[in-house]
Amino acid sequence: MQDSISTKIEQLDEKFGKINQKTETHLEGLLWAKPITYWDYIQTDALLNLQIQRSTLPDEMVFIMYHQVNELLFKMILWEMEQVCHDTAPSTEFFTERLNRISRYFDMLTTSFDIMKEGMEPEQYLKFRNTLTPASGFQSAQYRLIEFASTDLINLIDFRFRATIDRNTSYTHALEHLYWQAAGKDHQTGEKSYLLSEFERKYKKEFLAFMEEYNTINLWQKFKQLPENDQKNPELVAAMRHYDKTVNITWVMGHFNAAKIYIESVPGNHEATGGSDWKKYMLPKYQKRIFFPELWSEEELKNWGE
Repeated sequence: MQDSISTKIEQLDEKFGKINQKTETHLEGLLWAKPITYWDYIQTDALLNLQIQRSTLPDEMVFIMYHQVNELLFKMILWEMEQVCHDTAPSTEFFTERLNRISRYFDMLTTSFDIMKEGMEPEQYLKFRNTLTPASGFQSAQYRLIEFASTDLINLIDFRFRATIDRNTSYTHALEHLYWQAAGKDHQTGEKSYLLSEFERKYKKEFLAFMEEYNTINLWQKFKQLPENDQKNPELVAAMRHYDKTVNITWVMGHFNAAKIYIESVPGNHEATGGSDWKKYMLPKYQKRIFFPELWSEEELKNWGE
């Protein structure tokens, strides 16, 4: 027992010595430190006080918490993506395992749409939705970062403008032509909605910096940097394809079908809360959002989202 303690102290000396710290000082601190509890570690009190309703309707609380859970899962996804993208030489096994983790998070997001489809009364939603205008799930910045970290920007450009944009195009110009811009602009005048203007005011600088950072290290680029034999690894290819389909078809259609129930129950008004053209924005067949097009056959690309 004494030998074990001596060994641990030596290891602590080595650890703290590397950062010019004294082990004795840190051991002294342990004498006065509080034991950790579950609620302190998870920050339960803070987490449970983040739900602020704008109406008196009970189902609004379901709506708020559901979207907060989504954002937490998006953070988990970005955490995994960062590890892959910033690894200078990820192994095939590591790449595959992290992609499978990310896909499981999206699988969870997809199956959770039943909470939205069946877990709220349409009558309540139709009342509290107007207190949320012009906010919209469209304004999830983390989801945009997930897209930027997944693929080359050309694959996120509005399908109508892809032929005019290449890797030499400025990030600002590319941002102006991303597929989701169409959901926030008047299709006749090109004028940006308040929804889109505020989104850009809040996040544009972060988006541009992130786009530049991940331009050469996004998932697709990291895949292409692998040895040729590794790029043919069947498990990795399957993981890449599963992730692509899960995000751009399965999850999107789950979101679309959940939104459709509530939005189309509004007499004469089929707009989302932010006023976006939600069908053309969400449906995969319109924008052909595909992260890894080279991993799909011509027939699969042609019928994407059908």
